[in-house]
Amino acid sequence: MSELSPSVLSHVSVGTNDYPRAKAFYDAVLATLQIRCVMDFPGGAGYGRAFPEFWIQTPHDGGRAGVANGVHVAFLAHSVEEVQAFHAQALALGGTDDGAPGPRPDYGVDYYAAFVRDLDGHKIEAMLLIQPA
Repeated sequence: MSELSPSVLSHVSVGTNDYPRAKAFYDAVLATLQIRCVMDFPGGAGYGRAFPEFWIQTPHDGGRAGVANGVHVAFLAHSVEEVQAFHAQALALGGTDDGAPGPRPDYGVDYYAAFVRDLDGHKIEAMLLIQPA
């Protein structure tokens, strides 16, 4: 039997109604966090640092992609500067501000994050735990 992974998720997927535009958005925004497209298929792309953990894709059923209220995806950043770059790049590419970079004491004393809505309205976040000085 293999050792259990500390991670509880394999991957998360969100739908898009404009795959080429969403791919360009995520290629640039996730690059600020050292995340890249590691798999690309017609109508779908998987992002990660080594393994495709986050996917964008046109819906398999051919219908319109929707946004789930209360759902968001958080990406781990390595620095405050990465969180800030993630937020700035997302806004520059047409994303919508949903929480500027900064401390989030309600989530924990060391929690630092930024929130945006992507081009399809999905809520995405970049976060890290700041180590005390």
